[in-house]
Amino acid sequence: MSVSIIVAFITGVIGPLLLLFIKNKLDKKVEKPDMVLETLKVSELIMTKMEHIKEEFKSDRVWITQFHNGGNFYPTGKSMAKFSIMYEVVGPGIQSVQTNFHNIPVNLFSRSINQLLENDVIEISDFKDETVATFGLKYIAEDTGCKSGYLLAIKTLDGKFIGTLGLDYTRRKTKLDVESINHLQQHSASIGGVLMTHLTQ
Repeated sequence: MSVSIIVAFITGVIGPLLLLFIKNKLDKKVEKPDMVLETLKVSELIMTKMEHIKEEFKSDRVWITQFHNGGNFYPTGKSMAKFSIMYEVVGPGIQSVQTNFHNIPVNLFSRSINQLLENDVIEISDFKDETVATFGLKYIAEDTGCKSGYLLAIKTLDGKFIGTLGLDYTRRKTKLDVESINHLQQHSASIGGVLMTHLTQ
């Protein structure tokens, strides 16, 4: 057997097998986080927090939306900004709205989203009171049986608007005081921290 055949055999067959073996050994040493396990942990944290909020503020429904990419415009290929309700907790006998708000274009709710972007909070103590600004949300309240609603911007530590925390009151009109709103903003900031940590892993 000639030397060139042996060298060709080593570099052509044994070399790639040796590289694959070394790569597999190195990959086993570097533990990659389990995406599903991490998602479940975050979901449990968020749902527990939402149940706490529901009980603390005696609301009927608590939900969280998150902004996401929702496809591309034709013909530019530019990404569409959309949002979906990703988490929701409801009281006994209260209708869920999560499936109604999936892949919703941001521009359909531009008035309310702009309000949250600029002021962090929307307070609607009575959707039927014509003197209270509803930012285009009145028809949604009618469809979902909501008498009062509170929405808070979920932002990252560096101020990026990533979603919304919402509290709905369907059984009775409810006016939250300034202290309650401030406390809800703290909850919203905490949720933003959990979501951002998860999104950057």
